[in-house]
Amino acid sequence: MQSPSISLQSRDLAVLQGLFETRVMTTDHIAVLFFENRRPYTTKRLQRLKTAGLIGERRRRVNEPAILFLTTKGLRALKDAGLLSEIDVPSAASFARRANVSEQTLRHELSVMDVKAAFHAALAGSDQFASFDFQTWPHLYEFQVAGLGSGGRDKPLKPDGFLRIDVRGELENPYRYYLEIDRSTEAQHRLVAKALCYRQHYFSGDFAVRHGGSRDKIEDFPFRVLMIFRTADRRNNTAERLLRANPPFMTQVCLSTMEGVVANPLGPIWIQPRDYRAVVAGTRFDVDRKGWAIAFRPQPDRNALVEARIPKFRLLSES
Repeated sequence: MQSPSISLQSRDLAVLQGLFETRVMTTDHIAVLFFENRRPYTTKRLQRLKTAGLIGERRRRVNEPAILFLTTKGLRALKDAGLLSEIDVPSAASFARRANVSEQTLRHELSVMDVKAAFHAALAGSDQFASFDFQTWPHLYEFQVAGLGSGGRDKPLKPDGFLRIDVRGELENPYRYYLEIDRSTEAQHRLVAKALCYRQHYFSGDFAVRHGGSRDKIEDFPFRVLMIFRTADRRNNTAERLLRANPPFMTQVCLSTMEGVVANPLGPIWIQPRDYRAVVAGTRFDVDRKGWAIAFRPQPDRNALVEARIPKFRLLSES
């Protein structure tokens, strides 16, 4: 039976395009990102899009939200509306695989969307910001890293997201952030390896060139890497490892927990490795003491010490 027709509004197309770029979202994500968090209206409109066959639904456990994804018909609607270039349109086989991902991948991508929705709600609710853009489609912001691939070949690094914020009165100096979300499934040394890739991206001048600058003016194009963790223990472990890099990371990487980001990503929830080092200096957790070694077990005493003493800052107030 043919799906009922629907007169697509601009907001409907924005939802379809959002699903194309992010692959999966929940109703709550879509409500925040596209409907000013008006949940009843969002639910009603999404039901129309599902009935029309433009959006599919992947059900999960009873206590988990359903996952929404773009269907082949929805993809055609975007193409017919001129919102996709030929280079953007995937093959039928690759598109069919997009929503059929493992539970681990699904949870990671939903975490990315949780962060995006949190930033959107915080930024859209303030008149301090002239504009902001939070991209989660790697095609738009991935970059090549020299020697990252096998055999020393260049290989793209695909961040979990890229955020640009323009503050009123400071339009010539936007805030730029890359996003990395850790769900405690990745080895710690890989997180540090990613941080090293971001450092190379900055000092090579590639980031400056990508954003309209020149390689000899990298200081005019700063960015931060936001690393978000499930627990404070995992956050602190990564801070220690970043301090063991050569040279150590001090301020380019900012760290927080998922709980803090979802509550208020613009609040005083972020820490930097340099402040972590200062807090544990002179204690048995001192990362500079001779014979210091990374522990591979939870450290509640250390975590309590850090939480009580470390200064936390707001993203848009740090220099």
